[in-house]
Parts: sequence; C-alpha cells; structure tokens
Amino acid sequence: MSKTTFVAEPGKQEIKMSRVFNAPLDLVWKVWTDPNQIPNWWGPEYLTTEVRTMDVRTGGQWNIMQRDPDGNEHGFRGVYHTVDSKKYIVDTFEYAGVPGHVILQSATFEDLGDTTKISTLAVFQSVEDRNAMQAAGMEAGTLESWNRFAAIVEN
Repeated sequence: MSKTTFVAEPGKQEIKMSRVFNAPLDLVWKVWTDPNQIPNWWGPEYLTTEVRTMDVRTGGQWNIMQRDPDGNEHGFRGVYHTVDSKKYIVDTFEYAGVPGHVILQSATFEDLGDTTKISTLAVFQSVEDRNAMQAAGMEAGTLESWNRFAAIVEN
C-alpha cells in the first residue's frame, strides 16, 4: 500500500498531501467525482456520509452532511472554481460548524500508466485557521479517507 504524504510546515497557511494509487486515472477520477461513491470513502468510517449536492463542473457546488453515531450533524460545502476532467479540480471547502473560514483547495491527478498520483494543496485564510484544522484531526481524517479510497480503487 502506498503512503499518503501530509506536509504542514510551521508558520505556513497551507497543507500539501499526495499519494500514488495503484489504479488507472479513469477509475481514480470516477470514484473521486461520483456522488454515489463519496459515502464509501469520504471522512472517517464511523460517520455516515450523505451527499446532498455534488455538481462537479466549473461553477458547480457541493454539499455533504455527515452524522456521528449520536446523531450529531457535521455539514461541509463548497464551490468548484475550476474542473478540468481527469487533470485537476480547484474548489472551496467550508465546515458549517465554523462558518466564514473558507479553504481554497486543489487536487491534481497525474496519469502514471497503471497508477495515478493525486496531489492536493489546501490554502487556509490564516496560519491560525490551518493550525485549528490540524488540531481538529484533519491529518487523521484525511489519512483514513485516502486509505478507504485506496481500498475501493485498488481492488
């Protein structure tokens, strides 16, 4: 299994992640952008994920609701600023629990033949916002999500 890199340099407003998946680009892109697949890999497994909106196109929007075992809801939303099929996506990410703290994120998909590399960049409004997201468990949540994603595309 490939390892996810997670880089959050002290004093910077960004987090970089990357991973090579043992799957072709077509499959990786399909699973990443298919609203029916998102509940199978997005976020920690103990949460139930509901895709309310996911219009993967430039100018489209996305809205995802997650529920924990106690019924607490956690909403996330964003706007797709640029979608270039099977190459990259630029969108925003906002957690409803902390409105107004918007992250600009990009995901680049690199076709390596039988494998595909995804590289992401999340740019926060401030170093404090970035640090707060890390403290809230972003790294562990992302690693679990990407492991769940790999289990789908690599099998």
